[in-house]
Amino acid sequence: MTAYGLLVSPSHNRVYAQAAAGLVKAELAVFGERAMDGRVRDIRETAIGGVPYVTFTADELSEQDVRLLSNLSSLYALFRIEDGGLLRPVTLQPLDLFGSDLLTIQKYSGKTNEYFTKLLLNVTAMASGSPMDLVTGRPRVLDPMCGRGTTLNQAMMYGLDAAGIDIDAKDFDAYAAFIKTWLKNNRVKHQAEIAPIRREKAVLGRRLHVTLGASRERYKSGETMEITVVNADSLDAGRFFRPASFDLIVTDAPYGVRHGSRPKGGQPGRRGKPQLSRSPVELLAAAVPEWAALLRPGGAVGISWNTYVGRREDLADILASSGLEVRDSEAYRGFRHRVDQAITRDLITARKP
Repeated sequence: MTAYGLLVSPSHNRVYAQAAAGLVKAELAVFGERAMDGRVRDIRETAIGGVPYVTFTADELSEQDVRLLSNLSSLYALFRIEDGGLLRPVTLQPLDLFGSDLLTIQKYSGKTNEYFTKLLLNVTAMASGSPMDLVTGRPRVLDPMCGRGTTLNQAMMYGLDAAGIDIDAKDFDAYAAFIKTWLKNNRVKHQAEIAPIRREKAVLGRRLHVTLGASRERYKSGETMEITVVNADSLDAGRFFRPASFDLIVTDAPYGVRHGSRPKGGQPGRRGKPQLSRSPVELLAAAVPEWAALLRPGGAVGISWNTYVGRREDLADILASSGLEVRDSEAYRGFRHRVDQAITRDLITARKP
């Protein structure tokens, strides 16, 4: 067995920085369980030279192992720990195709931490029937409550096709403006257009469609990726995307503090619209069956939520009643962490048989 040490990336968010080591431990455990045949052992926090590391033991890491572990959400550096405590750097091979500013430049109230967004995408991929597709394949990603696109940007960073839905027109406009400006400023070859979605002469919503290449050469050769965002109700997802067209569904549910949702059947509010619900459970009970129909067999869904306004058991029941198999191992129960005084966040994943 060989010992390894993982140096955790510093975070500008003090609260997330305090939770980061514990979250990486859980994420590493999921990677080991789902994609590395249980070969990762003895995961713990260890001080080396007065600096905290996450250490573990494993058989000698293969090139494919390194390719996988290089994408751990808060990984800053990976070392092999040799006799005498010498740290020998392991050359990382992350999937990242673009600069980190794609994920960090947007600043707004309510934004999900980009490290956590990456973690949620990673562990959802690990919950699927083909976990190594994250690095050897090209899973298609949907965020059915995408807000201003943090999940979409992370998928783009990985070189994946991604789609999102959001009911908030301001968020749709903000993301469209951001991604078009970012692509132009970074001289990424692309095409982007916004068009109304019409069915039987009725306008159902708006769609942003972006086709881009990681390089000019890739774009010219047709090796492109696509980002699609629909400004509409997530409960109508099946009207905008084909059944069984996504491998991963990844979303951050409303926390019941600043965000709300309008589940079908909600009581009327002002202007005849349903009142905002502060419970993610009500929203997910209505939405998950719609989302599950969009998953391919073997695909997975990952949802994060505020545990103060929803119990894990309730979300597990919703996923199971939609025909999904909840991942409930000890590794998958290690992600609960505090965000602020009103929010303690956790995540849950499930696979479509």
